[in-house]
Amino acid sequence: MSGAPQAGGAAGARSRDAYARARQVLPGGTTRVTVERDPVPRYVSHGAGAWLHDLDGRRYLDLNNNYTALIHGHAFAPVTEALQRQLRDGTAFANPTEHEIALAELLCGRVPGLDRLRFCNSGTEAVLFAVKAARAFTGRPAIAKVEGAYHGAYDWVEVSQASEPGTWGPAEAPSAVPYYRGMPEAVLGDVVTLRFNDAEGAARLIGAHADRLAAVVLDPMPSRAGLVAPEPDFLAAVEAAARRHGILLISDEVLNLRQGHGGAAARYGLQADLFALAKIIGGGLPIGAVGGRAEVMRVFDSSSGRPALPQGGTFAANPLSMVAGRAAMQALDQAALQRLEGLGDDLRRRLAAASMARQAPFTITGAASLFRIHPKRRPPREHRDAHCSPAEMAVLAELSRFCAGHGILLPRGTSGCLSTPMGPAEVDLVVQVFERFLEERADCYMELP
Repeated sequence: MSGAPQAGGAAGARSRDAYARARQVLPGGTTRVTVERDPVPRYVSHGAGAWLHDLDGRRYLDLNNNYTALIHGHAFAPVTEALQRQLRDGTAFANPTEHEIALAELLCGRVPGLDRLRFCNSGTEAVLFAVKAARAFTGRPAIAKVEGAYHGAYDWVEVSQASEPGTWGPAEAPSAVPYYRGMPEAVLGDVVTLRFNDAEGAARLIGAHADRLAAVVLDPMPSRAGLVAPEPDFLAAVEAAARRHGILLISDEVLNLRQGHGGAAARYGLQADLFALAKIIGGGLPIGAVGGRAEVMRVFDSSSGRPALPQGGTFAANPLSMVAGRAAMQALDQAALQRLEGLGDDLRRRLAAASMARQAPFTITGAASLFRIHPKRRPPREHRDAHCSPAEMAVLAELSRFCAGHGILLPRGTSGCLSTPMGPAEVDLVVQVFERFLEERADCYMELP
């Protein structure tokens, strides 16, 4: 780490001016609901390595990395150089290029069970086409998914994404909860909601609805549902129930592919039929991919006529995303991932020790380069444990604001990630700022149970 960060808790004057302009042309002033504002978003001018600079000249350690997509941080030289070369040759074609073959070969060569894949444009599309592929393969309409888990903006996988105590229903039979006003009842009827790490309940519910289930959509460590490790008996129960009834398993690794060289399913021993990939495989550019067993992926095969599942996209497999993704993934070798995991282990251990030393109500979850700070005295096992009350959310907002004031961008949900440009000095900074928060802001969390 070079130099002291120049930071500020609230957005500066230039960000406020930009936001005023944005509100004249964008609903609410932003294009993504995930953009955080306090009350004004912080507008970025540029990024370099592990650091971001805003329009007002302030510098921040970035623990968001565009929601985990930038595993090499900002302006990673191998990616920018590959993009510069490709820009001279063209940005998008109706015809295929060798670049898509090269990235597909790389991914199929390192993710166990990924025999074939198709590129698309986002993680949402990757999950969408995985669900459609399962339907086309099995002839069944419904899916099962985990309560609280985020899988993108496709109606069926949005069900029960925002379940709360007043809506989530009984523990033994979680409700199918609509995510937005006007969500069709027909969608709710085709989704079975499971609780994460509830082995018995998952097996029972899958069995009860087996005749209609095409797939179980499973993030091996769902971020929004707590970033909690899967228990082996839970994964075994889900996999056994799916196999027994001819139901496909979809491993959503849009976020968690970064957990290992072969991804999260390989890390936790899950044998998936289909995978949804995105984020890190694009090197910072828009991308998605659906892949899996060759037998299942044949539903996309159009070489002999109309396939069982037509899939396309004007910018799918565009050469810019392909070359950027290949450069990023080539650099993300075993050594780079092991180094990141070591940093993550150290960070999680030290954050937990700091909280314990002060008897503060915080616990830490996560794995590899991912971490999450919970305003809880016990680490959660599932979404219902991880769900925060208004008072707990207020504490997390204060922590995020405090970090921004001390040169760190930590998302308000306090889920963060490390990137390869980071080292021990950046971990030290995060720990030091967290310790300072615990010392200086005990007033905001001392009333938590």
